[in-house]
Amino acid sequence: MLLVNPNKLKEVPSMKVIKVTLPRTLPGIEIRVFSDLHIGDKHCNLELIKEEIDYVKNTPNCYAILNGDILNNATKTSISDSYAELLSPMEQIALYVELFTPIKDKILVLTQGNHENRTYNKEGVDLTEVVAAQLGLKDRYSKTGAVLFLKVGEHKLTTNTKRVPIVYSFYIIHGSGGGRKEGAKAIRLADMASIVDCDIYVHGHTHLPMVMREGFYRTDMSNGVVKYVDKLFVNGSARLEYGGYGEAGEFKPSSLRCPTLYLSGTHKLATAEL
Repeated sequence: MLLVNPNKLKEVPSMKVIKVTLPRTLPGIEIRVFSDLHIGDKHCNLELIKEEIDYVKNTPNCYAILNGDILNNATKTSISDSYAELLSPMEQIALYVELFTPIKDKILVLTQGNHENRTYNKEGVDLTEVVAAQLGLKDRYSKTGAVLFLKVGEHKLTTNTKRVPIVYSFYIIHGSGGGRKEGAKAIRLADMASIVDCDIYVHGHTHLPMVMREGFYRTDMSNGVVKYVDKLFVNGSARLEYGGYGEAGEFKPSSLRCPTLYLSGTHKLATAEL
């Protein structure tokens, strides 16, 4: 007996999906993760950020992911000190656009962080969407998380097939929570795999640079087979020198070293290193 009319069932909301195809001639690529830059905070290491952007700009096979809290965006009701900001919110937005314009064609994904989200929660203005529009990248922006399908290089599936691009799947989100201890932050990173099945997971927010792996058996419904895969998890770091509300709250200093991802364009292999 059919208890529910399928015509009345609401469509299940889908996740944000971004598809990017890079040249098949690339033997591999490098991806730099920019998250938790906190532009506008007086402890932001702006020179380091500029060096990293210049590296992406000047390295032909290097690309970028912008994963939230690029702006500090301290407000009067937030935990951050709005009176200690070096730049006004409008100046922070302008600098965000100015810094990343030279590599806008190399940005794969932009996400919103909790710092930018402060303005949306209070006033309904999405700061990162404003930046994405100015960079001409609204199609690569997500207010929450995004699944990225990235095609890189090419290979043969079997000896009898034509050459096809290698496809890597990512789940990218700024993140939330995490606690003070390293174990709690690692759990937040690992928990991403319980949301969606992907090859690579990119997280931020906790200011703890981290690389880890987990094995997983992926089912192929179409062919009725099970395949073992090695999942890669990457947590970005902050670009903040010690001080401010972090020191006042007795948080540990953040490492400024952020993991770099490497994807092969000749066979499916993703690695990361600090």
